[in-house]
Amino acid sequence: MEHLNPAGIGPPPANGIGHEIYGLAERLFPICRSITGNGVRATLDVLSQHIELERHEVPTGTQLFDWTVPKEWNIRSATITGPDGHTVLDFADSNLHVVNYSLPFKGILTLAQLRPHIHTLPDQPQLIPYRTSYYAPTWGFCAAHVRVADLPDGFYHVEIDAELEDGTLTYGEYLHRGQTEREFLLSAHICHPSLANDNCSGLALLAMLARSLKARKTRYSYRFLFAPGTIGALAWLSRNEDRTCLIDHGLVLSCVGDSGDPAYKRSRRGDAFIDRAMSHVLGHRAGAKLMDFSPYGYDERQYCSPGFNLPVGMFQRSVHGTFPEYHTSADNLDFISPEHLEDSFRILMEVIDIVEEDWTPLNRLPKGEPQLGKRGLYAAVGGQKSSGATSMSLLWVLNLADGQHSLLAMAERSNLPFKELAAAAKLLLEHELLVAL
Repeated sequence: MEHLNPAGIGPPPANGIGHEIYGLAERLFPICRSITGNGVRATLDVLSQHIELERHEVPTGTQLFDWTVPKEWNIRSATITGPDGHTVLDFADSNLHVVNYSLPFKGILTLAQLRPHIHTLPDQPQLIPYRTSYYAPTWGFCAAHVRVADLPDGFYHVEIDAELEDGTLTYGEYLHRGQTEREFLLSAHICHPSLANDNCSGLALLAMLARSLKARKTRYSYRFLFAPGTIGALAWLSRNEDRTCLIDHGLVLSCVGDSGDPAYKRSRRGDAFIDRAMSHVLGHRAGAKLMDFSPYGYDERQYCSPGFNLPVGMFQRSVHGTFPEYHTSADNLDFISPEHLEDSFRILMEVIDIVEEDWTPLNRLPKGEPQLGKRGLYAAVGGQKSSGATSMSLLWVLNLADGQHSLLAMAERSNLPFKELAAAAKLLLEHELLVAL
């Protein structure tokens, strides 16, 4: 099935989409995001240049099941100035330098008083760690260990010009309407600052995926959610609890731009259609990882909580927490690439094709094997007339077309690619050897 570009003029260049996704991630990278605040809004402004996002604001103090929307956080500047008057750390150099959600602070401290408020990674001394204090208020800085390990004694001027005030939590969503109200939910967290893989890559890929689907007629409706981790997903769920029954498939995206082998974590159900579709796609790729559900990770935890138990899995490349760049300044734009972003995009489009094109055929001549030669079907799968089907895919479809097997079930049973079986089924349907149930 052809996927048109937004202008509707043919498919995008084969090697173009990865560069587009990377370019968008590059624009998002410098923005200081958190679970609330102007950084989230600025990020949605950029994404809105590619898709028509609906923006939602949830006031401070709003109850979201067992959680409460916190005060809104915004930061203007932050510095540590040494005894000699030189700047030790400056938020302007990296928005990882300040603990995300840090309380405002201004004062003069001794080195001994300052040390507990500076976080480093002694085992990765060149890297700045990413730290947060969303729900345990404190103030602090993060630094490369080599930069602060040998600071001299003396008095340090410290200032964090930040605000924690009543405001709102912001999230954005885009709905691509299909022929039915049944939905495929795709979600990416928008709360991390300058971390390219986690999750500028997920935000950019999701936006470009939404843009690509915009020109495509689909059976399912596709809901794209850009929300702060945990609290944002809970905000959406609390506002849409009566609509969650419409979600038939779902994916959470994170860390989709690095060179690691693709990985998928199954939904809590374990055997949902999305679990089977992802397993089929990745099962044909050497090195791909398939993992069972666990209640640790990203927002799949909220969608798969027992009160919802939605069919939502998580797609990544390198699994979060397992690569040394994770939550450090090494998760920069050099860590992701157009090549791997495009590969992730193609995987998701292949899964969407399965969701859209799966159907259950019934063999109209089930007693014995129909004579394919006299119908020209063997010739149709060879040479210039090839339709994407193979002789084996024709035979498998005919054999399993008992009204009990969908095309995905046939792909699982035969271990043939879904697209080959879909092409075979289309050919057999055209020759009136199948009927669609």
